[in-house]
Amino acid sequence: MPHRIVHMLRARGTGRRPVMLAIAGDSAAGKTTLTRGLVECLGEDRMTAVCVDDYHRFDRRERQGKPFTALHPDCNYIEIMEQHLQLLAMGEPILKPVYDHGTGELVRPELIEPRDFVIVEGLLPLYSKMARACFDITVYLDPPEAQRTAWKVSRDTTKRGYTADQVMEEMRRREIESAAFIRPQRRHADIVVRFGSVSGRADPPQEPLSAELLLRPTVDHPDLAEVVHGADALHLKLLRDTDGRPVDALHVHGGVSGEEAEIVKKAIWERLDVETPFPASLGTLADGATSDPVAITQLLLLYHLINADRLRMAS
Repeated sequence: MPHRIVHMLRARGTGRRPVMLAIAGDSAAGKTTLTRGLVECLGEDRMTAVCVDDYHRFDRRERQGKPFTALHPDCNYIEIMEQHLQLLAMGEPILKPVYDHGTGELVRPELIEPRDFVIVEGLLPLYSKMARACFDITVYLDPPEAQRTAWKVSRDTTKRGYTADQVMEEMRRREIESAAFIRPQRRHADIVVRFGSVSGRADPPQEPLSAELLLRPTVDHPDLAEVVHGADALHLKLLRDTDGRPVDALHVHGGVSGEEAEIVKKAIWERLDVETPFPASLGTLADGATSDPVAITQLLLLYHLINADRLRMAS
């Protein structure tokens, strides 16, 4: 099978290949926020970020006459995306298409050269076996729909020129395709992240968003027992996944005090065993505010990136 060949080539390659991380999720799920923080932490000299939403087959005007939305695979050059992901995974540059989300137009392509780490975010990075074979770590963002709706209305009305009614109508049109093509990618993720209220807790409306991370045993996660022990900020529980299998669930509470959050973040950072100082930019949101659950999520993803890089160097 072609996707197995990709695995074999990556394992056999003699050149320096990057560590590949996929962040999948529906529109306005928080993919770009997570990605931006990771890039700022590791630096653009070591990190390459790629948005696979740039592989749209039609611009916004052309899509108006089509029987599907941008979420449908037929509205995207999936085969070219797969080819480009394979090239990046083996350390080769690509000439990537560019979709301008502000104007809805396809513009001049750009040269992308993979560095030590490549983050691929977007609607469909985990859609096909071929694409999934290119990644070392996979993440799916799964916020409650009410929360995602609020984020999408805010973003698209302030940055993309839509009215609130237009955003809601577009979300209604997209729902069937979201259920058919976006949400099924959740089953292929090593980590499922949900930013929102913690299940079973009656948090007040003004409470900062918490995070729940399902840590599936498809990759080796850091031992967080000592970090969690005695902390009010984090709780680690054994739950049942959607397929009925047991899975570790890490809950990061948004209402934790700043002092305890700093202790937890620095404890996780120490487990990375790196010489660089703790990055203060972690957890920064689009509006400039900060979120400790987002920062802790980014720290766990950094652990996986750095650990995968060490394993690669040792092999």
